[in-house]
This record gives sequence, C-alpha cells and structure tokens, in this order.
Amino acid sequence: MKKEIIVNRNLEEIKVAVLEDGKLFDLFIERRESKKILNNIYKGTVQNIVPALGSAFVDIGFNKSGYLGVDDIIAQRDEHNIENMIKVGQDIMVQVYKEPINTKGPKVTMDISLPGRLLVYMPFGNRIGISKNIKDMREYDRLKSIANEIKKDIPGGIIVRTEAEEASKFEIENEIRYLVKLWLSIVCRFNDDVKHISLIHKDLGIVFQTVRDYFSEEVVSMCIDSQEEFRDVIEFVKIISPEFLNRIVLYDNKIPIFKTYGIEEEIKKLHSNKTKLNSGGYLIIQEAESLCAIDVNSGKFISKSSKEDTAVLTNLEASHEIARQLRIRNIGGIIVIDFIDMEKTFNKQKVLEKLRQVTKYDKAKIKIWPITKLGLIEMTRQRKRESLFSYLSDTCPLCHGLGLVSSKESVFVNVCDEIAQMCIDGSYNKIKIKLNSDIVDYFIERKKRLKELFKVEFNIESSYEISREEYQIIFE
Repeated sequence: MKKEIIVNRNLEEIKVAVLEDGKLFDLFIERRESKKILNNIYKGTVQNIVPALGSAFVDIGFNKSGYLGVDDIIAQRDEHNIENMIKVGQDIMVQVYKEPINTKGPKVTMDISLPGRLLVYMPFGNRIGISKNIKDMREYDRLKSIANEIKKDIPGGIIVRTEAEEASKFEIENEIRYLVKLWLSIVCRFNDDVKHISLIHKDLGIVFQTVRDYFSEEVVSMCIDSQEEFRDVIEFVKIISPEFLNRIVLYDNKIPIFKTYGIEEEIKKLHSNKTKLNSGGYLIIQEAESLCAIDVNSGKFISKSSKEDTAVLTNLEASHEIARQLRIRNIGGIIVIDFIDMEKTFNKQKVLEKLRQVTKYDKAKIKIWPITKLGLIEMTRQRKRESLFSYLSDTCPLCHGLGLVSSKESVFVNVCDEIAQMCIDGSYNKIKIKLNSDIVDYFIERKKRLKELFKVEFNIESSYEISREEYQIIFE
C-alpha cells in the first residue's frame, strides 16, 4: 500500500492528511485558538471524591474538571476504597486520555504513558507487550527478547509498537533511554513547581505526532507547504528516523496543496451525512451524542443475477467505505450499522469478516459483534477526541441540532392562530406580514385564503433579516 502524508499550514490552522493509494484515510486538524490537551500531563488538585461512583474530579486548570476513575488511580494493589487512595486537596500527576466532548469534561489517569515511535513507556507499569500487528513469529520473539533485556535495567512497563518491526536493538535501546530521561524530567517539574495546578508536559503537535505514528517504510513521501514546518520536521526526523529524510518534500506550487491532491473536495463532503459508493449505492451517517447510526442503501445499483447478490456486493463495498469514513470523521463510541438485508448466513458472515478485515488497520481500538437478528452490526471505536464533524461545525441556531425547521404550512398556521387571538374587530384596513424570503411565495399563494378568514387585505413582504421560522405581523 502506497502511503503519502500531506501537510498544509496556514495562518490559523495546520491540517495533516494521510493518503493510502491516493485516497484520503486520515485527517487531523489543529487550530491556533483550540487547545489540544490529549496526552498532556498536568499537576492537578483533587476537587471532589464520589465513593458511590468510584471516581474523583481533578482540577487541571480548565472550566470542566477532569474525571478520574478508581481504575486509573495509582495506589496499593490490595486497596479498592477510593477514599483511601487519594484525598481532597491532594496534588496529583494526571494525563488526559480523553478530551472534553460536548458537556463532558476530560478523562484523566494517573497511569502515565509516554509514546515514542517504536515503544510506549509506562513508568508505573510492569508488563511487556508486543503489537498484535507483528505477525512474523521470529520477529515477535526477537522484539520480546530485546524488551525483556531492556526491562532488567529500567523500572516500568514497555509496549513495543508495530513500527519497531525490523528496528535494530540499538534503535530500540536508544528510544527507551530517551523516554526514561523524559519521564525523569516530568517528575522533576512536578516536584519543583510550587503551583498546585500546571501543565508539566505538552504532547507533540499534530505534525510531529503524525511523523511519530505514521512515518514508516510504507510512506513514500511527506509533502509540506510551509518552509518553517519543513525545517522543523527535517530536524525531528534526523533524530527519530534519519533513513527517511529523503522522503520529506517542500511543496512550492502556487496551487494550494490540498487542492492539488483533491483533499479540499473530500473535506467539503464531510459536511454531508450522505456518502456515495462507486456502485451507485450510498451511506447515511448520522451522529448523535450517545451513538452513531450508519444506514447502507443500494441506491441505483442492481445486480444482474439476484436481489441477494445486490445486497452482498453493496454491503462488501460499504464495509470498505465505512472503515474509511470512521477514520476520516474520527467517529468514536457506539456505532450501529444497518446493512442491506441478506438471507443467507454465509453471506452475512462474509460481510462481517470483511468489516473486521478492513478496520484492522485503524489505529483506534475497535470491537465488532456478530450480526443481530435484525441484521444490524454493533461495534465500538475508541474515542479520544470529538469527531471531526463536531470540531468543524456549530449547532444550528434555528433547529438546535435537530436538523429540521418548521414547515411552510406550520408557519402559516401559526400566523393565522396569532392573528385570530388578536380579535380583529374591523378597525384595521390592512395587515402586513413580513416573512423569510424562503416562504414568502407560500403566503402570497394563500392571500385569498387569509382575506376570507379575517375579512381584511393582506400585504406580504419578504425580509432577509427574519429567520426561517419567524414572522412579523403589522396592523395598518
């Protein structure tokens, strides 16, 4: 698979796109005014303890307190009473592992983890883990042996990432030394800082994170349109992956980089809940606070053989696109997929296995359950930050997120009711109604009906200053 990383930096934001075989699969956006706090480490103060919920709330300097569950508290192993683990007013070190979403505050943990390109170092852990994506058992055993040897000399746990495959022992040892040194500096900042609440370690920005997490042998090029960003990335890659330096390219074309690669058009499509399939079918993606529902439709596609074949072929194609859309839109939490109904158990299993296969490359943790009796597939996807749709959008001030506004007929009925309640006694010769331009024609067509109802003349006017559901009634 050919991967490309495209970086666009402008005055107010940085956007990073990851393309696979020329198609957008991951999109990260960081804006100047938005505060990214995921993976940041803070010195915080315990505000409140709720024993009934087995949780505490920690002040880390934001409007919303961080939520700390009992399982995220570092304490003695045999202690399960949260009130004996931490105390109100106590200063503790916490790391954000889930950003604030809607009305919920961030989720934090005392079990710190420091990710590198090859390893993840967990100072309070004790285990050694090897990425499940490393399938070659010889390589798996080699990495396990190196990790076991390293573990003898350092405290804490180690997880070996997929990127460590074929990395030398020297590279792995070099990275763990860097991560241990970083941890010791964080501890010093925690102890030396006289403030009760402070940021003591800021995670990498999205460009460096992408280099760390995605810049591997599969990436053929990283194209950057900012001279400053290009220099910074070069210096960063010299340290972590000097063998990839020749793959970093400065883009200096006058045409915007995202337009050249067709990414700008893809971003515009994300504002719609409808995604077309190449066959003629389509997906309807509806995000809610509690879950995301995805409906698969065959649309214009009809198989020449049978209805069952139409369903299977559309569902298989939809599985690929669903996996892609979940990554691009960064949809997390509970996801329910309504595939087109299939009769044969074999076909249902085929679609289920296809979905599992195409989602295994997702860096977010995913769990998929078997198809239900209603033909639905339920799955969960790890959610660390708000979805891209929420990040790029505000709730509509007219429909308040419902996605619907009053029909023209409903506005007409409301106007008639309000005029009727005013008890017109014949002292007015004319009534003026000011309306949104979108529905003024509807009222003009019914002027005769209004005159029959109220026995007065009506003047219908359009106004761009009046919203879709509002109106003004003026007696003349």
